[in-house]
Amino acid sequence: MVRSDAVGQRGISVVDGGRDPRVAGLSAAVSRLRDELDAYPAQLRDRRAAEDELAALDARIAAGGPTCEELRHSLLQILAAVGSVSALSEPLSGLRNAIELFGEPSGYRRLN
Repeated sequence: MVRSDAVGQRGISVVDGGRDPRVAGLSAAVSRLRDELDAYPAQLRDRRAAEDELAALDARIAAGGPTCEELRHSLLQILAAVGSVSALSEPLSGLRNAIELFGEPSGYRRLN
């Protein structure tokens, strides 16, 4: 492979079952955030919106092949709902990192 062809690509190998490990990581990140949100004791004004978006995201993952734009939209919706809650910052970061694996690396932009 020529170096210019490799720029911006991430090497993701498929595990034994043929399932993309990015999907497994994304599913785990959604579950973790859902669990942390369920365990968070304080009232959140937009808790229902976050729960609904997590459920929708989980359904897209189960259906197979959510697009990068759908994933980013879900992330923005969830961040808008619970983004200022510091107790949820770690699972939110995990979700963001899992979603980034489906798109271009941070800071990478195509010129064409």
